[in-house]
Amino acid sequence: MYSGYNYYKREKAGSETFVDDPNIAWQNQEPHWILIEALMGGTFEMRSKHRRYLPQEPRELDDSYDNRLARSVCPPYYQRLERMLAGMLTRKPVRLNDVADVIREQLFDVDLQGNDLNIWTYETTRKVIRYGHCGVLVDAPADANGRPYWVTYTPREILGWRTELKEGQQKFSQLRLLEKVFEPDGLYGEKEIEQVRVLTPGQFEIHRKDSETGDYKLFDEGSTSLSEIPFSVAYSNRVNLMESRPPMEDIAELNLKAYQVQSDLDNQLHISAVPMLAFYGFPQSSEEVSAGPGEAIAFPAEGRAEYIESKGTSYKAQFDRLHQLEAQINELGLAAVLGQKLSAETAEAKKIDRSQGDSTMQVVAQQVQDLIDNSLQFHAQYLNNNQAGSSFVNRDFLASRLDPQEIGSLLQLFTSGTITQETLLKQLHEGEVLGDEFDVEEELEATQMGGLIEMEQPQKEVEEPEAEELEAEDNQAA
Repeated sequence: MYSGYNYYKREKAGSETFVDDPNIAWQNQEPHWILIEALMGGTFEMRSKHRRYLPQEPRELDDSYDNRLARSVCPPYYQRLERMLAGMLTRKPVRLNDVADVIREQLFDVDLQGNDLNIWTYETTRKVIRYGHCGVLVDAPADANGRPYWVTYTPREILGWRTELKEGQQKFSQLRLLEKVFEPDGLYGEKEIEQVRVLTPGQFEIHRKDSETGDYKLFDEGSTSLSEIPFSVAYSNRVNLMESRPPMEDIAELNLKAYQVQSDLDNQLHISAVPMLAFYGFPQSSEEVSAGPGEAIAFPAEGRAEYIESKGTSYKAQFDRLHQLEAQINELGLAAVLGQKLSAETAEAKKIDRSQGDSTMQVVAQQVQDLIDNSLQFHAQYLNNNQAGSSFVNRDFLASRLDPQEIGSLLQLFTSGTITQETLLKQLHEGEVLGDEFDVEEELEATQMGGLIEMEQPQKEVEEPEAEELEAEDNQAA
């Protein structure tokens, strides 16, 4: 008998024999990714898993189940929440401090895929929220002209690792990463190749999967210019080193429940939407009767016909259940994860909720910031540049524009000399009064230069009229 739960119960291997064997920590995490990955695939992916997520009822015919499955649509609650939270984190661009110009320029295409640092941060944050953590490898081509680039790996692609204590820090001594590459096949085609990248300090190996035997064979090996593995990790719900749990797993379960309830409701509405014609008084031995606008029916003396349709009194409970699931998803997604609800609240209650609930997103912001800082260090080491700098990731997840009263208070403080012009501009910029592209230092320099010009210009204008008046007076006297 089929059971969707059998998919989650897998035998865990105690040791890794082959290069592509995942370790125990990977196997402990993998059951928590399955539903979330299916939800990220949308309705198509959920339908392809059919009975695993949409059970077939007892005595339900296969054709009836297939029709119900084809009409079932999975609401994208989880997808939208993940995008919303990652978008809140990158609502303001990542700030770079003291980063060398050559590195700053290369970050406009940080992954050699055309993505700048902000787009890359958004996509990486989504993976951190989805899986619980992710890792970033700063790699560089072997040739001398190759420039470093950043590659993000999900926990599913991090097959195994080993660490050692070095200089008071846990450092990777071995790392196995699953990759997929595409190579030309024939004149116009391409083929997908699975490979495992094995990294050790200063060395790398690439093992490719043989298409005939399925075994992994050594394809390439070499050395790197760094003495350590340039790999860093960011967590959103850490359990152990390189082990985590998806922070929105409960929301994924509610999304699955909404999919199932909505499927049942849509099926019932579909069946009951068409009234059924019932005949009374016809003998069971009579031939099949058809009805239509151009047909007539002969009834027995006591016979009659009428349409039967559902009153729909039982649907309200299912509609209420769907609304309840939506409310639970909103509450978990915004109150538990972000600290904000979609319902009306007092300002003080919102402040309390944010102080208690923002911690998860605060952790994500700090972790992503550390991830970028570590990647900047590895990037600078490849270039033999000592100016790696640092970054700052936005922590103001909701729009918090200063109101006119607060702006007036800041202006009064500046006028009285309590704060400087630089502090005033920074507060106005952070309060979203000024645009995202506003640069405080450029504005200060421009206003200072403008002040000198304005001081010289009036003096020049005063001197010219005085000279003209003297000349006119001389002419008049003559």
